Amino acid sequence: MIEQTKEKPEQQKLDKRQFYQASVETLITDLETDEKLGLTETVAKQRLEKVGYNKLKEVEKEPFWHKILAQFEDFTVIILIVAAIISGFTGDALEALIIIAIVIVNAILGVVQEGRAEKAVEALQKMTTSEAKVIRDGKLKQINAELLVPGDIVQLEAGDVVPADLRLLTSSNLKVEEAALTGESVPVEKNAEFEAQGELQLGDRKNMLFSTTAVTYGQAKAMVVASGEDTEIGFIADRLANIEEQMTPLQVGINQLGKVLGVACIVITIITFLVGLLQGGEPFNLFMTAVSLAVAAIPEGLPAVVTIVLALGMNRMAKHNAIVKRLLAVETLGSVNVICSDKTGTLTQNAMTVTHVYTDSELYTVSGTGYDPVGEIKSASGEVVTTDNKSKNFARLLEIATLCNEAALDEADGTYKVIGDPTEGALLTLSGKLAYSKADLQAKYEYVASLPFDSNRKMMSVFYNGIAGSCLSLTKGAPDIVLSHCQFELTKSGLVELTEARRAEILTNNSNLAKQALRVLAYAYKESSETDFSAENGMIFVGLTGMIDPARPEAKAAIAVCKQAGIKVKMITGDYKDTAVAIAHDLGLMQADDAVLTGQELSQMSDDELSQRVNQTAVYARVSPEHKVKIVEALRKQDAICAMTGDGVNDAPALKQADIGVAMGITGTEVAKGAASMILTDDNFATIVNAVEEGRIIYANIRKFVGFLLSCNIGEILVIFLSIMILGPEMIPLEPIQLLWLNLVTDSFPALALGQEFGERDIMLAPPRSRNAKILDKEMTWSIVVQATAIFICVFLGFTYGRYIYPDFIISNGIKDVADFFSPLGLPGHMPSAGARTMAFTTLICAELLRAYSCRSEHFSVFSIGFFSNKVMNRSVLLSMFLLLVVLYVPFLDPVFDTVALTLVDWVVVIVLSAIPFVAGEIFKLLYHHDTRKKVKSK
Repeated sequence: MIEQTKEKPEQQKLDKRQFYQASVETLITDLETDEKLGLTETVAKQRLEKVGYNKLKEVEKEPFWHKILAQFEDFTVIILIVAAIISGFTGDALEALIIIAIVIVNAILGVVQEGRAEKAVEALQKMTTSEAKVIRDGKLKQINAELLVPGDIVQLEAGDVVPADLRLLTSSNLKVEEAALTGESVPVEKNAEFEAQGELQLGDRKNMLFSTTAVTYGQAKAMVVASGEDTEIGFIADRLANIEEQMTPLQVGINQLGKVLGVACIVITIITFLVGLLQGGEPFNLFMTAVSLAVAAIPEGLPAVVTIVLALGMNRMAKHNAIVKRLLAVETLGSVNVICSDKTGTLTQNAMTVTHVYTDSELYTVSGTGYDPVGEIKSASGEVVTTDNKSKNFARLLEIATLCNEAALDEADGTYKVIGDPTEGALLTLSGKLAYSKADLQAKYEYVASLPFDSNRKMMSVFYNGIAGSCLSLTKGAPDIVLSHCQFELTKSGLVELTEARRAEILTNNSNLAKQALRVLAYAYKESSETDFSAENGMIFVGLTGMIDPARPEAKAAIAVCKQAGIKVKMITGDYKDTAVAIAHDLGLMQADDAVLTGQELSQMSDDELSQRVNQTAVYARVSPEHKVKIVEALRKQDAICAMTGDGVNDAPALKQADIGVAMGITGTEVAKGAASMILTDDNFATIVNAVEEGRIIYANIRKFVGFLLSCNIGEILVIFLSIMILGPEMIPLEPIQLLWLNLVTDSFPALALGQEFGERDIMLAPPRSRNAKILDKEMTWSIVVQATAIFICVFLGFTYGRYIYPDFIISNGIKDVADFFSPLGLPGHMPSAGARTMAFTTLICAELLRAYSCRSEHFSVFSIGFFSNKVMNRSVLLSMFLLLVVLYVPFLDPVFDTVALTLVDWVVVIVLSAIPFVAGEIFKLLYHHDTRKKVKSK
C-alpha cells in the first residue's frame, strides 16, 4: 500500500480520506503494524526511504532574474521602453533617462511584492511539530517527528501538537483544537470508538487527528496513516503551490490602455509623416516631428503616479486596520462584487457569550458581549436580577456554572480573555455579572474531587464540601442527558418533584433555544453526607443556559452598506448549518429566497451545478478546504471579483485563489497571512467594507488622473498636429523640451493631487464594475474628446495671438529675420517666434492646471464639492505655477526653453483662454451625469 501511494500520489490522497471509514483491524493489517509493539526500527527505516520524511516539500524558488524580467511584460512598460530608446536616439537624453528611471522603480517595487506562495508554504513548514512520542520495538520513544512513517503508533496528551494524520486507537476525554484546519470555533471531541456512516467532512471525522492541530484535553493512542505531503496539511500546501495568480482588473485595464496608446502612437506617426510630405516638408525633419508626437502621446508619468497613489492608499488602509501586502490589491478591492466571509471572529466576536438563562419556568435575557463581566440579566417582565434580589435557584445555577468549570478569566489593561475552553469562559463571565468569582467560591468551599467530562456521559461533575452544610456534587452537561438523570427541580419555593409534564416543558425550552443556534447546557446538583461518585443519578435540576458567539454589531451595518453598493456577502464556515443560518439572519445577510449549502452537498455537486447555484447561495456550512476553493472558482466563472476572508490553514488555498485574500491579523495563522493579499489587524468584517470603499476611491482617483493625463497629452497632440495641418510643417507651437516639461513636471503634480481626492458622495451607491470594465470607457473617451478639443482651441488661439504680438521669423538661406507682416495661415519659410511659442506654452499649462480642478470629480461640479477643498491640489497648482514663472522670468532659462517674459496684457489673454477647457469640462459633467446627480440627491 505504501509503495502504491508513492507511485500514485493523487490516488493516495483520495484513499487517505477514507481512513476514517475503515476499521482499525483493516488499517493495522494494511499498514503491517502492531497496536502494542508498533513498528520495528528496521521496518520504519525502510518505509522512510520509500515515503520520505514527514515534512512538506520545500518550494522551488523562482530565480531572481526571472522575477525581474516578469516586471517588463506589461504592454505599457514595453511602450515606455521603446519611447525611451527613441528619445535617446533623437537627442532627448534627459527624457530617456527619466522614463527608464520610472520603469526601473516600478520593476523593483514589483519584485518586492513577489514570493507570497513561497512564504505561505514556509509558514506551513514552521507549523509542523519537531518531536513525537512513538512506540517502536515495543518501547515508548521520543523521536524527531520528521522520522514518522505510516504504521507508527503515537501517544498523545493535552498540550501535544498532532505530528501527522492519525487514526485513533484509544482515547480518553479527548478534545482537539482544529480551528486552524476546519474552522470549528471551539475544541472538538474525538472518540476512538466512533464509526463513520458514509462520507463525512473533515470536521466530522471524530476518529481522526490531523497534522498541526493541538490536543487540548485528554489522552490518546493513535496510528499514523499519512505523513508529510500526504497529510491534509500537505494537501493544502500542494494546492497553494499550484494556484496561479490572476491579473488584477487594474493590470488588465492598464494593459488595454497601453495597447490603445501603442496603436495611437503608430497611427499618429504615420499620418503626420505622410501629410507633411504632401505639404512639401523635409523628410528627416518630418520624421523627427512625427516621432516626437508619438512620444508625447505616452503619459510617461502614468506608471509612477499609479504606483504612488496605490502606495498612499496602502498607508491610509493601514491606519484603518487593513494591511495590504500587494500594491495592485489596493485597487482590486474597489472592484469586489462578492465577499466570502468566515463566520467566527469576522462576522462574530469570537467570544462565546451567554444570552439566555432558563430556571424555574422563567426565561431571562443577558446583555453584554465578550468576556468582560459587564451586563444586565432581565426577566421576561423586565425586572433586572441583582446580587440582592436573585432567587435561590438562580444563585445555585451560578455556583454550578462557576465551580464546575476548568477555565479562567484573565484581565489585563481592562481587557478580559479566557484561558481554557471558550464555553466555560462564557459561564464565568455570566457569573461575574452578579459578582460571583471562581476564586472567592473556591476559597470559601473545600474542593473534594471531580468526574471529568467524557463523550459517553456528556456530563462533568465536581464535589465540594461546605455548600449548604454538606457535600454537593455540581453537574453540567447536555440538557437531555442531565435531565434524564434528574428526579427533582429546584424552584423559588424549594424542591419539587420533576414530573413528566415539567420534563417535557424543559425540553421544549431547550429546543427553542437550540433553534436560535444557541449552545445549551443544563445544570443540576445532588446533596450527600459524603463524596458519592454515583451522584450523577437522582439529581436536582436547576436550569439551562444558552450561549452563542454573537454577531458583531458593526458587521450588520457593514453588510447593509454592501447591499447598497451591489456587493453580495456570503458566509463560508466550518460551523454547523443551524448556527451559521441563525447568525446570517441576525446580520441581515440572508434573504427569503437565499439558499444554504453544506459541505456534504457540495461534495456531491459537479462544478457546473455549483456554478448555477453559487449566486443564489448565501451560506455555506460545514465546508472543507477544497470546498472553499471550489466556491471561489464557481464565483469567478460567473465573472465575480471575489474577496475571501479566512484565518486558518484550511483557508490558505482559497485566500490565494480569490482576487483578494483577506487574512485575520489577530486569530489568523501565519499560513493564512502568507497566502492573503490583505491582513485585518482587528479581524473585523466592517474593516473589509471600509477597505472596499477605499479601493473604490482609489480606482475612481486613478480614472481621474488617467483622464486628466490623457486629455493633456491628446490636447498637446492636437495642438501640434492640427497646427501643422493648418499652418504648415514649420509652424510647430511647442518645442520638444516644453513638451517634456509639461509631461514630466507640470502635469504630474496635479495628477498626484487627483490621486488623493476624497470619496465622492455616490462612491458606495454605484454597482461594482465588471471584471472586463475598461479604464478608457465611453464616458472617459467623450470627456477626453471634449477637453482635448477645448485645449486645442484655447492654445491655438493663444498661439495665434502670440504670432500677432510677437511676429514670425522668415527663414532665408539659414538666416532668421523678423517678418514684416502677419499671415494667420502661415507661409512657406516662416517659423513661429519664441513669444508665440511662449503664449502657447503658458496658455497650455494654465489651462491644464485650472482644468485639474474640474477633474476632481467625474460626476459633480467642482463648486459642489468645494473648489479648494483638496489642499494637495492647491499646493500642486501653486508649485506648478511657480515652476512656470521660473521658466518664464529667470533670464538664463529663456534660451533653454525658448521662452520670453510675458506682459500683464499677455497674462489677461492667457487667463481668459485658459478657462475654456475648465468650462467645457463642467458643462460636460452637467449634461452627461445629470441622472447620476439626481439619483444621489434622492438617497
